[in-house]
Amino acid sequence: VQLQASGGGLVQAGGSLKLSCRPSGRTFSSYTMGWFRQAPGKERELVAAISWESASIYYLDSVKARFSVSRDNPKNTLYLQIDSLEPEDTAVYYCAAKFVGPLEDPKYEIWGQGTQVTVSS
Repeated sequence: VQLQASGGGLVQAGGSLKLSCRPSGRTFSSYTMGWFRQAPGKERELVAAISWESASIYYLDSVKARFSVSRDNPKNTLYLQIDSLEPEDTAVYYCAAKFVGPLEDPKYEIWGQGTQVTVSS
């Protein structure tokens, strides 16, 4: 079982990106899904999470004005819209899943390969 994040790239500051995450091998419609990022030399941090039915959403305070997480369960796809990108957003972005536990708890069980986001100033 894998989660595959995609949609990263090199963008100029102020631009936008929409990241996608799709699992292979199973459906994740019943799981809480989260987006993490890890910048060079920094710890991985949870930036957004969404409950299985999209009723509950969590954002890291520093990104909540610019990030938007959503999911399309019939398409088995998780999204992260990032607007007004800043150089500080440069990181590898990962999606992850868990079945139990609070959205904001960074203990996720299933991880995928990340996608690189690089923001130039």
